[in-house]
Amino acid sequence: MTIYNLLQEPLTHAFMQRAMLAAIMVGAISGALGCFVVIRGMSFLGDGLSHAILPGVVVAYITGGTLFIGGLAAGIGTALVIGWLTRDNRLKEDTAIGIVFVSMFALGIALISANPQAYSRDLVHILFGDILGIKSSDLQIMFLCGVVVCGTIILLYKELAVISFDLGLARTLKLPTEGLRLLLLVLIAVTIVASLQIVGVTLMLSMLITPAATARIMTIRLHHMIFTSVIMGVLCGMAGIYISYHLDIATGPSIVLTMTAVFTLVFSASRIRGRLLRRV
Repeated sequence: MTIYNLLQEPLTHAFMQRAMLAAIMVGAISGALGCFVVIRGMSFLGDGLSHAILPGVVVAYITGGTLFIGGLAAGIGTALVIGWLTRDNRLKEDTAIGIVFVSMFALGIALISANPQAYSRDLVHILFGDILGIKSSDLQIMFLCGVVVCGTIILLYKELAVISFDLGLARTLKLPTEGLRLLLLVLIAVTIVASLQIVGVTLMLSMLITPAATARIMTIRLHHMIFTSVIMGVLCGMAGIYISYHLDIATGPSIVLTMTAVFTLVFSASRIRGRLLRRV
């Protein structure tokens, strides 16, 4: 089988075409926002929010509502609660995240256990992803989320960069640091919900963090990091889908492992290069 056939054969199926489009959009969204998450050291927050949306999704599923709306409401609500708890250092951020995230995830599990119908295939895939089951309506939601997230980053790039690198400078410039911090939390929640069907809540953190962490090793300037992270997210998402199709393995884990493999190669190459430069 030629390389062309390997690349073209999966795309003869409509569901694979939708999956590829979803991977491209989510890879771009996660790659762009993930840079700010990595720079600000908010990885634990991203993990917490990805699990905290579970009760909203379960409630929406049980009541016959829209999973996206339920997850988004829970995610934004959690982000605002964490923002309020940590405002003016009332509580350390990692402590607040640990309390709220565990409580929300436990609530979601409790709701699932109390409703046997929630054990169905649809809800299980919220935990582990179901990119091959993506519908046209899901693509529309992902596109809208991408417009909101990427549009906000473009419009407020300088402000977000300042609060990410130097909070002291942001206060000196009289920027609304608290409002920008809450906005960043909300954008993370939107990104997580948009990515829900790709890898599920259990693996979502990898899409948000790994491409950005890889790009940070390769670049110095923030805008270069964002561009590189977006490319990484898109290409790894596409590669993961091809690998899952030809090896007949789960798509979500395949995407995550592809991203991890690229990060490992880049990290190892940078270490080897550093050692060689020190010897010269």
